[in-house]
Amino acid sequence: MNKFLWILLFFAAQLALAQSKPKYTISGYITEVGSKELMPFVNVVQVSTQKGTTSNSYGFYSITLEQDTVELYFSFIGYTMKKVKLYLDKNTNLDVQLETEGKQLDEVVIEAGAPKQSDESQMSVVEIPVEQIKQIPALLGEKDVIKAIQLMPGVQKGSEGSSGLYVRGGGPDQNLILLDDAPVYNASHLFGFFSVFNGDALKSIELYKGGFPARFGGRLSSVLDLQMKDGNKEKIKGEAGIGLIASRFTLEGPILKDKCSFIVSARRTYIDALIYPFLPKESKFGYFFYDMNAKVNYVVGKKDRLFLSGYFGKDKFYAGYKISKDDKEKVFLKWGNATATLRWNHLFNEKLFSNTSFIFTNYDLQIGYDYLHKPDEFTLRYTSRITDYGVKMNFDYFPHPDHFVRFGGQSTFHHFTPSALVVKGTDTDEQVQKKDALESLESAVFIEDDWKLSPRWKINGGIRITHFATQKVNYLNPEPRLSMRYKLTDDISLKASYAMMNQYLHLLSNTGIGLPTDLWVPATARVKPQRSQQGAFGAVKDFKEKNWTITVEGYYKHSTNVIGYRDGASFLLVDDLASNGETITWEDNVTQGQGWSYGGEFLIQKKVGKFTGWVGYTLSWTQLQFDELNFGKKYYARYDRRHDISVVGIYKINKRITLSGTWVFGSGNAISMPLQSYSVTTHTPAEGGTYNSSPVFNVQDYGAKNSFRMAPYHRMDVGIQFHKKLKRCERIFELSFYNLYNRKNPFYYYIGYSPTQNKNVLRQVSLFPILPSVSWTYKF
Repeated sequence: MNKFLWILLFFAAQLALAQSKPKYTISGYITEVGSKELMPFVNVVQVSTQKGTTSNSYGFYSITLEQDTVELYFSFIGYTMKKVKLYLDKNTNLDVQLETEGKQLDEVVIEAGAPKQSDESQMSVVEIPVEQIKQIPALLGEKDVIKAIQLMPGVQKGSEGSSGLYVRGGGPDQNLILLDDAPVYNASHLFGFFSVFNGDALKSIELYKGGFPARFGGRLSSVLDLQMKDGNKEKIKGEAGIGLIASRFTLEGPILKDKCSFIVSARRTYIDALIYPFLPKESKFGYFFYDMNAKVNYVVGKKDRLFLSGYFGKDKFYAGYKISKDDKEKVFLKWGNATATLRWNHLFNEKLFSNTSFIFTNYDLQIGYDYLHKPDEFTLRYTSRITDYGVKMNFDYFPHPDHFVRFGGQSTFHHFTPSALVVKGTDTDEQVQKKDALESLESAVFIEDDWKLSPRWKINGGIRITHFATQKVNYLNPEPRLSMRYKLTDDISLKASYAMMNQYLHLLSNTGIGLPTDLWVPATARVKPQRSQQGAFGAVKDFKEKNWTITVEGYYKHSTNVIGYRDGASFLLVDDLASNGETITWEDNVTQGQGWSYGGEFLIQKKVGKFTGWVGYTLSWTQLQFDELNFGKKYYARYDRRHDISVVGIYKINKRITLSGTWVFGSGNAISMPLQSYSVTTHTPAEGGTYNSSPVFNVQDYGAKNSFRMAPYHRMDVGIQFHKKLKRCERIFELSFYNLYNRKNPFYYYIGYSPTQNKNVLRQVSLFPILPSVSWTYKF
């Protein structure tokens, strides 16, 4: 009887196989018409079955379908949807080019093929087209990626003009910023007022606020993934721009047509040149920054591509004063980033794609002071540095239209120099105090699967295993990740996610505003790695006809081993001496505790059409608790902001005129301010048994930590662009106004004496009034 059942099952299986059609794979690269720039995240859909996939970060796609006449649709926002029809009877290589849509009459074609957020399993992702960022009015006319991201719900700025990111209650140190796979440790120019990213060199921008895929790790709050352009493979193109404080230039084109291309993009301020004529002859003062992006890509063959990219940037502030020939004094502060990435794409077969990256990153800070008063001389040099050498290998596997599997690993060697001090003087022998370098190794392996369980259910599940070794200490931690989507209707989805993250690097700072003097150090046996767990739930509604998307999300995040800084701690010179002569290290100056952040976010967004933009609203709470701070009680973090609103609108009146505007509102930050001040008299023994009395003024009582709220922040910016297209070029003139209605937003507060009131009063310092700016751009 058992043998009969086995024979019956065998013949049934053979019959099923005979009746099923064979399956074949269509794969290839998706590029842009006119430049052959690789296009990531393009939707590929078979219309009849609604089976589909998405191109990866390097424009490669793969989809396996049954033998039949196949009709594929390729769609991406801002590009004309392309339809390809073919008979599939073997594995087929199909490279596709998409054309940018410039005709407003054909706009409905784009809308019909636009990818829907309700289809994706991933949630808590921010995507802003680079071209849209260039149309948003900005401070002094400098278009800034980070400032644009700050306008999204769940992302807040720290203070007026700051380019720091505070994502769902996390600090600036809890954001992993990647530029072509290379981490950037300080993303700020001009003490935080501008970011280091030049939009002319960028191809794509993605910010993950939660539900992190397993391929990312190393920070608690967010991942900002930026990809540079590859360079035009068909013709030379360029762009130059002049603004109030900086100029920029970009050039790209083929080295070998259709085979090898390059792109170079550079930017520099001329603040130092503008103020030089107004300085007295005996003084020297200035500030400038520059940055440069460069990339070369080479198509080795059908299965191999090489990319070499780099970023180099530096800020320098300097000041000097000359009294006489023999009496001089000067000081400087400079910092900068350098990154380099060598990437190798290899196609094993039509279903398996790999990317191998070799990564170098360096962040360097230098402070110098020279004093000359002959015959006396004094010189001080302080440096701080972090250098990374890394390798990363990721695989993309497309076994079935319902599965997109990613797996791989990476390892990074960190070399830290928290501080190195050199002091020379005529009164003393040469003194060199240099800290021993700290070294660590951070590694991880991961696997994730974007799996379509049914037409309604889709999940992205994965796990990341991280390892960190430093100072004879080893940490090994699993990080489970899960995102899921359930479709209520064709264009409404419910989504949920959970993610655990570990952070093994700490940023030492007692300012909280991301100055270049902040120092990176590794986790140790005494200072544990930070850890967070975040859960989120939300809903997405797509309006296909109008190209609107509405997203509502709620989240809850709990963090442990969060770094806190003891009151009065200073990390500019890391070591100090206690009264008993023992050395105090940075580990003695920090404490660790817990953090809670929760809230809700609302976003309505439109990316395509004559009118584009978004409205975002965030309601959130962020609290911290340390046993050694605020008497062990919970308190609101400085970057806690109850309400945050942003409105962004871009309207193309016609081909020649574009209007844009933003309005932002945010509840005041939580800070510590003295509640009362009083004088104290001290008595010291004197001769004859008497005492000397000395008054000590301005003793202040601060009460609970961060118990004072700054005034709400709000601001409106507007801009207008005039486009003029000529035969071989385009000219763009832009006029914009930052803080249009001249709102005096608080930058910081202090207590000052008022003679008219005869008492101390609270005073506010504001930074930027209404600021007009003009810029001119030339494209060829």
